[in-house]
Amino acid sequence: MADDALLFVLPERHPRLGAALSAVGELECAESPAVLGWLHAHGIPRSSERVRIVPADAEVLIPEGAERLPVPLGEEERLRVEHACSPGSVADVESELLSFRDTTQDWQALVHRALTAGIPAPRIAQLTGLDPQDIVQAVGD
Repeated sequence: MADDALLFVLPERHPRLGAALSAVGELECAESPAVLGWLHAHGIPRSSERVRIVPADAEVLIPEGAERLPVPLGEEERLRVEHACSPGSVADVESELLSFRDTTQDWQALVHRALTAGIPAPRIAQLTGLDPQDIVQAVGD
């Protein structure tokens, strides 16, 4: 596993960025000695709303000077973090895309709605497990 996300301590009175660590569910890295030691060194429990996480490619969201720690994630964990960090309306459509794995009913309409909402085809493929070719074909139908 690579460093797929960054934990950071949100400064007080700062707008909420990323997702609260407690909001993404259990992460294997949260029990690691490195993370536990990092939290202890900052005197903050992992349940605090100030302990935030963002995908590694969203590092620009971390406030300047905020303490940060790169962490590895599994595939499902990475998807949960990305989902938790998505804006509300996109997050709703992404929830439907994740549910898609359990059903094949109306998948073309769901893909079309996701594209209309602005979710890129590669992200739809990642969330649904669909072949990118099928996504392109669904748009053409």
